[in-house]
Amino acid sequence: MSKISLAVDVAGLRLRNPVMNAAGVLGMSPPMLKRVYDSGAGAVVTKSVGPVPREGHVNPTLVQLSCGALNAMGLPNPGADYYADEIRELKAMGVPTVASFFGGSVREFAEVARKLADAGANALELNASCPNVAEELGMLAADACSVEKVTAAVKAETDLPLFVKLSPNVTDIKEVARAAERGGADAITAVNTLLGIAIDIGFRRPLLTNVTGGLSGPAAKPVALRCVWEVSQAVGIPVVGCGGVTTWEDAVEYLLAGASAVEVGTAVMTHGLQVYGDIAEGLGLYMEENGFRKVEEVVGLAHQAGRDQKSKVNECNIRV
Repeated sequence: MSKISLAVDVAGLRLRNPVMNAAGVLGMSPPMLKRVYDSGAGAVVTKSVGPVPREGHVNPTLVQLSCGALNAMGLPNPGADYYADEIRELKAMGVPTVASFFGGSVREFAEVARKLADAGANALELNASCPNVAEELGMLAADACSVEKVTAAVKAETDLPLFVKLSPNVTDIKEVARAAERGGADAITAVNTLLGIAIDIGFRRPLLTNVTGGLSGPAAKPVALRCVWEVSQAVGIPVVGCGGVTTWEDAVEYLLAGASAVEVGTAVMTHGLQVYGDIAEGLGLYMEENGFRKVEEVVGLAHQAGRDQKSKVNECNIRV
């Protein structure tokens, strides 16, 4: 059999393998992101950057749970003007970089995207899951029309590959994904964290200062995997899977569900930086053992089996 290749092309972003870190995880310091890349990631994703510096929420902002983690960081970041220099540093290091960003209005999204693109980012990831302060957007990820509008405004500013990261906390993620595609998105990242809460029974109060936070890690995986399954059927652009990826087996599940690449976040807390290389290596061994030469050959393979299973269930129901 010919030698396998882990290299993938996601909407024009060429990766040596389909494993990246998730936004917000080790994603601010260029030296740290360089370590993520050196540990085996195919590319790195920055922390979400906004139009102006933001301190975020008061501690505690992160709680480890038996099933993952709950966080309410509040999008702390130094602002796009400052972080443009960090992007340039990563570019000088030769690290392929996906710049995650957010804004409080259509104009802010577009302006931040342009600054990060001009600084040398290889691709952009529009954080559509963040809380917005402008009335024109409301809660962006829950409104398909606003997602389409913001995506189109960003695409008007740059030709870089644009990933739109969606929230699972919506009624119909397929509708929102299609809106992003209509707006010009080159790929969909599915998904951001699930809304959750944890309570201290001793003090009888929420553990997070913000009360609610985003649930990530193994507990989020079945929901995130379902989102990837649905989104990959709803759009004609690549999907990046994110949510509870801890092992190479998890990554394979996402590929089979329709993802072209995966992002790994919370697993770093328990597995360290080597998790990126470990997942890529395990994926390579799986492909070799199962006769696959390219990652693309694995993507979406479970869908036909899923259709067959549904067809059999429907036949049984008709007979009954």
